[in-house]
Order: sequence, then structure tokens, then C-alpha cells
Amino acid sequence: MGLANALKFFLPKDKIFFGLFEEVASTLSEMGTTFKNALSETDMDKRDKLLMTLERLEHKNDETTHRIFIELGHNFITPLDREDIHYLASSLDDIADYIWGAAKRVVNYQIDDQYNTLPAFAEIICKSIVSIKSAIFALRDMKDLKSITTACVTVNSLENAADDLLDSTMMKLFSSNISAVELIKQKDIYQMLETVTDKCEDASNVIESIIIKYA
Repeated sequence: MGLANALKFFLPKDKIFFGLFEEVASTLSEMGTTFKNALSETDMDKRDKLLMTLERLEHKNDETTHRIFIELGHNFITPLDREDIHYLASSLDDIADYIWGAAKRVVNYQIDDQYNTLPAFAEIICKSIVSIKSAIFALRDMKDLKSITTACVTVNSLENAADDLLDSTMMKLFSSNISAVELIKQKDIYQMLETVTDKCEDASNVIESIIIKYA
């Protein structure tokens, strides 16, 4: 092996890892938009069909995440610490998993969302993912640290809004006359949706730790 080829072998695989992260972010963005559109749909059959399309996107995200882990095993030198790559990939994968989990609950429980909490949560989740995607695409060269920081702050603020939405909805539910079964179903769904925003914040925190370390 020539010297040039040997050096090339040890160069950080920026395009590989950042490209894969950008692919994950794009899939998450598609999931967020689909989720938002579905929960804004008044026709329940159309809503459920849209929600079930998220399974394909969740599987697609799993495949890309698996490719990231494979690349970690193949590459000796990486553009970020191996732990950071693993944490970021895992945190982004969690977002997709929990969105799909929430979507299945909405389809299976068929709740009476009398306070329009579902579309409100979907709006927060979609906005959070948009900010995460923006931060992920800015990681490749880290030239615009302010935009990454702003995106992370936005995600944190949206998570706080989700907390408030969950609290206010729970207060309404527990003071209503709905059946215990219906209350349990709604509580489960809304808590799952709030957990999605927690997972978005987790990913945002990983991104923040990365720019602090490498900027």
C-alpha cells in the first residue's frame, strides 16, 4: 500500500458519518411532518392510514442507524469521538421509535381528543425535529455555532411547552366526567407524546455537548 493510500485510510470519514446523520435527520423530518399532518386530519380513516405509514420510516431510520454503528466498527479514526457518535445516533433513533410508538397508540386507542391535544403535541414535535435537523446539518463544518445553539435552545423551549401542555390537559381530564378507561388511554397517549419531546431534548443535549467539545 502506497503512502497516499495509507494516509487516506486513516483520515476521518466525515462524509460517511455526517452524511448518515443527515439522512437520519431527513427521515425524522419526514416522520414529524407526516405525524403532524395525520393528527390534523379530521377523517379518522385517513388519519390512521397516514399514521401507519410511519412504520416504514421508522424501519428506514433503524437501517440508517445500524449503518452508523457498522461504520463505527469499521473506521479506526472518526470525525467525532466514538462515544459522541454512538450517543447521537441512539438519541435520534429514540425519537423515531417513540413517534412510531405514539402513532400506534393513537390508532389502537381511538380516543376522543376533545381538547385537541393531539395536534398541539404534533405541532411541538414537528417544530422540535425541524430544529434538530437544522443543527445536524450544521455539524458537518461547525462554522455557524450560533445557529446550532439557537436550534438547541428552541428544542429545550419546545420541551417546556410540551410539559405545560401535558399538565394543562391532565388537569382538564381529571376534572372531566370521562370514564376511567378513557382517562387511562388518553393519559397514556399524552404522556407518550411528551416523552417524544423529552427524546428530542436528549438529542439536543448531545449536540450541545459535541459543539462544546469540538468547536
